[in-house]
Amino acid sequence: MPIHDLVFRGRHLTSDHAMVMAIVNRTPDSFYDNGVTYEEDRAHAAIGKAIEDGAVVIDIGGVPASPGPEVTVAEEITRVVPTVEWIRAEFPDVVISVDTYRAEVADAVCRAGADLINDNWAAYEPEILDVAAQYGAGYICAHVDGLDPRTDPVKPQYDDVVAAVVKDTTELAERAVAKGVPREGIMIDPCIDFSKNTYQSLEVLRNVDKLVATGWPVLMALSNKGVVGETLDVGMDDRVTGTLAATALAAAQGAAMFRAHQVRQTRHTVEMIASIVGTRPPKNAVRWL
Repeated sequence: MPIHDLVFRGRHLTSDHAMVMAIVNRTPDSFYDNGVTYEEDRAHAAIGKAIEDGAVVIDIGGVPASPGPEVTVAEEITRVVPTVEWIRAEFPDVVISVDTYRAEVADAVCRAGADLINDNWAAYEPEILDVAAQYGAGYICAHVDGLDPRTDPVKPQYDDVVAAVVKDTTELAERAVAKGVPREGIMIDPCIDFSKNTYQSLEVLRNVDKLVATGWPVLMALSNKGVVGETLDVGMDDRVTGTLAATALAAAQGAAMFRAHQVRQTRHTVEMIASIVGTRPPKNAVRWL
């Protein structure tokens, strides 16, 4: 029996190991790749490679999460809609996610064929839940502790950061269901590093099982983030090993999906963890059998 079962606009994803969501940024200033897939042809190539490497969800983003130059609604739509349309035509079975907090953008991408709204800002625009419900799209419930989009926190404080993450994400998930968003397409995301310093992000990482215990599928978006850089004191080009270590721990605790820059390495990590815990058989066990 698969341990993960998700449905996004009628597209079923079942798996005996955690799934991989590939990051493809249509921005010139993303924190990790500095615009390597800003050009449409490069984005297409990256999407094809991600699917070849095992991604089952492609996450398209048109606005960086970090502070920076304003991106209007019109510009965001111009950046992401053509890519969504291209994916839907070229890869009709893949799940398309769009990273946006704007209801108008969510409406445009769903009309273009997107299946999942990856809202990093916890329904900052409440109408985004109505859009997801209208199209039967999936929705990701983030924890940002009330932070405004594209702003940095100032010394975030919690009595219990894990309890706060559980409370806020599950309450948002229930709000989404009440609005009509399909329950089987809702995930919760603790949003590592959003409104969290490194100590707080590490606390969340060591307690992923408490998020899993809520019954909502958990998305982990920790790829190459600041918590890895500060924990290991390494630069952006040296965070893959730390990311995969954190991925392994979260996968062993039951996370359902990982948003990743390094798709193949992430898939190998979660497959290995699933085989160790016993939910996935080895693919080619032949020695001494």
